[in-house]
Amino acid sequence: MGKAPLSKYKKKAFFAGILMLALATWGFKDDLFQISKNLDVFTSVYKEVNINYVDDVNPSKMIKTGVDAMLDGLDPYTEFVPESEIEDYRLHYVSTQYGGIGAGIFARNGKVYVSDIFAGFPAQKADIRAGDELVKINDIALEGKNNDQVGLLLKGAKGASIKLLLKRDGVSAPIEKTLVRDEIKQPNVSYYGMVDGNMGYIKLDKFLENSADEVTNALVSIKKNNPNGIILDLRSNGGGILQEAVKIVNLFIPKDVEVVSQKGKIKEKNATYTTVSEPLEPNLPLVVLVNSHSASASEIVAGSLQDLDRAIIIGQRSYGKGLVQQTFNLPYNSLVKITIAKYYVPSGRCIQEIDYTHRKDDGTVFKVADSLMHEFKTKDGRSVYDGSGIYPDIYIKQDHFANITEALVGKLLIFDYATRYRDTHPTLDNVRTFSLSDADYADFVKFLADKNYSYNTGSEKLLANLKTEATKEKEFGEIQNEYDVLKAKLLASKKNDLQLHKDEIKQVLENEIASRYYYEKGRYETNFKYDKELAQAVKVMQDKPLVANILKGEGSYKVIGKPVLAMAGKKGDKDADASDEQ
Repeated sequence: MGKAPLSKYKKKAFFAGILMLALATWGFKDDLFQISKNLDVFTSVYKEVNINYVDDVNPSKMIKTGVDAMLDGLDPYTEFVPESEIEDYRLHYVSTQYGGIGAGIFARNGKVYVSDIFAGFPAQKADIRAGDELVKINDIALEGKNNDQVGLLLKGAKGASIKLLLKRDGVSAPIEKTLVRDEIKQPNVSYYGMVDGNMGYIKLDKFLENSADEVTNALVSIKKNNPNGIILDLRSNGGGILQEAVKIVNLFIPKDVEVVSQKGKIKEKNATYTTVSEPLEPNLPLVVLVNSHSASASEIVAGSLQDLDRAIIIGQRSYGKGLVQQTFNLPYNSLVKITIAKYYVPSGRCIQEIDYTHRKDDGTVFKVADSLMHEFKTKDGRSVYDGSGIYPDIYIKQDHFANITEALVGKLLIFDYATRYRDTHPTLDNVRTFSLSDADYADFVKFLADKNYSYNTGSEKLLANLKTEATKEKEFGEIQNEYDVLKAKLLASKKNDLQLHKDEIKQVLENEIASRYYYEKGRYETNFKYDKELAQAVKVMQDKPLVANILKGEGSYKVIGKPVLAMAGKKGDKDADASDEQ
């Protein structure tokens, strides 16, 4: 008698299991039917348009447009890459390696000029300079060609020769150069070395193949100088390969510690990444620099080192990309990159800022509201928050260039003056101490005398908007006299902009000039003296008690980046204080 109820429950469980399996199977079959149906409809539309449309259509272009439109409703990171774009995709996301001469180019008024020279490659060895005009490549005239067309002519197999015809300011006859193409690999680490305070500095631009090895090599070299601290600069680093980020964190974090996990709707795609070896530098003070363009893998490194209380983060709030993509090969050498998961740093927070799933009726997206953000704890109990990137432990307000500076850069007048300076100054002795003299700046102002660099100040834009609105409301006539007086005053004030913004214009000029002698390295070293975030990193690491207080969460360092509004689940907290950008 005791067995009857158990048997009864077993039967119920069995039938319940059968029902669930049937429902799951029916749901799976329904999904397959919908996929099959929609593919059939899409194929039929594609076929009928190709056959019957009044004009000829490009079938490949039409498919690409259709697929792009389909994926556009998901997120910006899910994308289809046709065969024709595979090489560009690999250069951008996998490895910046190709056969070429090691020079950047740009088109201007139908002509092609050299924009940058990469140190150590054929162009630099052949004394090709930024500012040189490229006239012909292998006897093919370049006038009227765009960057992509010229780029294809410059690239080729390693070891193949290439003939260039150049024009250079100050040289009457064209210059002919014959170079041998080399394998050009732009490094992930664009600079490393020692800065003030005997601090080691590593600038990581991207997380592509071998980026962790490059950071390791830089760190090994820096350690030979017995540094007092390490600065890892991830500003404007848009990310890359997740696994490379994990390896870089492992340089500073002990073995068997969780760095990041990814979670999506397919359980097989879920994964947890931990450190696998003993760290190269577990003890030295560590600062990570970030800004609003630090994204994805950069945020994994910054976020995990913050959550594990290993590094101090300095700069501005990071971008807020907490999504993971995976590529899938498709027929005919094409592929699709799909967002498969969100990632979570050690505290458990996901820093994704934009909700692409729940959109407004017009298709636009939301940022995660302050009231929906949640509090998480670092290893030693500091408060951090999800939904809005990585907030720095020490916030530094970002400077923005004045309109006149942007105009001088955009009109290539800074570039042109640097070319002229290089032609009249054969050498530059010490790039770190290089500073334009007042006489040099006066020469630059004189150089601009007959140049067009028109621009509108913020005040002029507001005044123009006032005129537009007043005209619409038929009230402009009543204020025109005052408008004309104010406009004249603004114009008179604008004439002083070259002196008012002299310091920042000099900074940009020095940066461009230094690159003509010392290439990318020159840009960094001449800019160190202006870098506020770098100076703050050095200052903080020189103060060991401050470093300890920040990482332990003493005083105001206990809470990092608390949202302006009350937190979800803590709406009654009267002590909530805003620590967002001021």
